[in-house]
Amino acid sequence: MNPIYDIDLQTIDGEAEKVGAFAGKVMLVVNVASQCGFTPQYEGLEALYRRYRERGLVVLGFPCDQFGHQEPGDEAAIKNFCNLEYDVTFPLFAKTKVNGDETHPLYQVLKSEAKGLLGTQAIKWNFTKFLVDKTGNVVKRFAPTEKPADMAGDIELLLG
Repeated sequence: MNPIYDIDLQTIDGEAEKVGAFAGKVMLVVNVASQCGFTPQYEGLEALYRRYRERGLVVLGFPCDQFGHQEPGDEAAIKNFCNLEYDVTFPLFAKTKVNGDETHPLYQVLKSEAKGLLGTQAIKWNFTKFLVDKTGNVVKRFAPTEKPADMAGDIELLLG
């Protein structure tokens, strides 16, 4: 089994989980924020999740406060915002560091396997998206400016 599945996660409700809980699914991993210019992408991410979840897609949202202090609230506030403003039903996790010395192990893998523009690993802003296939291989990185709807073709290919 792919070592990515051994990585520990903490849900937005404080429960321990492993990436392995999503083994066999196509994962779209996104660092999200509630006060970002890209925050309306929650709507598109939820639409993708609802459209493809029965076929094996899971969207995983990781709130991040490393870019312009755009996710200042605690987990309860984040969950409340996502539920009230965007009716988010895909899994959300505890606040996560995606850059720097405290980068979450999942993001270490994602960034090393799917580099950004000019081969950079650093995540430049919120709503950077990573597509992971059913066996845990990181397939593609999408810039924050790429709309969720524009990823449907790539998702369809991985779902088969």
